[in-house]
Amino acid sequence: MQFAAIQFKFVDTLNSTARQASAERAWSAIARFYDNCKKKIKGKKGYPKFQKNNRSVEYKNSGWKLSEDRKKITFTDKKNIGTVKLKGTRDLNFYPIDQIKRVRIVKRADGYYVQFCLSVDIREYAKPLEPTKRCVGLDVGLKVFYANSDGETVEIPQYYRKAEKRLNRLNRKKSKKFRKGQPQSNNYKKARKRYARKHLRVSRQRKGFAQKEALRVIKSNDFIAYENLNIQGMVKNSRLAKSINDAAWSTFRQWLEYFGFKYGKATVAAAPHNTSQNCSNCGQKVPKSISTRTHACPHCGYVEDRDINAAINILKKGLSTVGHTETNTRRREIPSGECWIRPARLRKLSEPRIPRLSAMGVSN
Repeated sequence: MQFAAIQFKFVDTLNSTARQASAERAWSAIARFYDNCKKKIKGKKGYPKFQKNNRSVEYKNSGWKLSEDRKKITFTDKKNIGTVKLKGTRDLNFYPIDQIKRVRIVKRADGYYVQFCLSVDIREYAKPLEPTKRCVGLDVGLKVFYANSDGETVEIPQYYRKAEKRLNRLNRKKSKKFRKGQPQSNNYKKARKRYARKHLRVSRQRKGFAQKEALRVIKSNDFIAYENLNIQGMVKNSRLAKSINDAAWSTFRQWLEYFGFKYGKATVAAAPHNTSQNCSNCGQKVPKSISTRTHACPHCGYVEDRDINAAINILKKGLSTVGHTETNTRRREIPSGECWIRPARLRKLSEPRIPRLSAMGVSN
């Protein structure tokens, strides 16, 4: 870091912990690349790339200070950010100041946000739920968002599909204003922001829907079994990739496991092999194509919807799984022993303006 401060003058004005956090992320990418090479995983190994447009900066225990009422935060490094007001739904007075381990400034399409990393056990702050004495199996799909073993289905909202026409129109307007090899005009920057804000809205709608449905399932059941799908491999199918990404299966699973851990509910990921082909009544295999939406067993005469039949098989597999051997906890979203609270909007109180964060690796 001393060499970087000598080579780049702006680095010397950064907080030392912010430089440490940046170096940690770089070394993490390098170590992950070499680990993938040693393990000889198939496909790309994740060669580290220079992150040109980094839109976040992270502080540890220094470089920032909260006001007494916890509604303002002052950044004390040499970037002259100053004091900003926090606008959000979380009350920071609820948490002791020594539990805040890191502070991160993030730039979104609609403004700047600040995230606080807290060292807390989320189970201590969760209100206990009454046992429902119910078990359920979930089968996610593209016709419906999921079907459960009780015969209930939830429709897919398809936020991206509904907004696709508007997104394409905004993208065309942005492209018409682009000038290759020349400094971009203010009109192009405005068009780019409108396009980015629309994408951000769609992603937030998708995340909110997955979060709401996951919480509803956790509150209604004590044991939840779902498919352990290889979604990264499934999206390689170019015909289904857009629909799979719009369904947000991975986000739904992450929130299921998070709420299950928070409220002490059992969540198990079962192997998806032959869950749609096997009969849930007699166990015999009944081959069928993807277009066949009704399961009709010639062996026992059992007739049921394809997805509901698969959900029952998933529940049986989940109940036969010992513990949580196939469950992947939500480590990427919430690190062990830490909890990222909901970001709060930044509102500037003093000059200079927030966009001067660009020197810290946050693009305008």
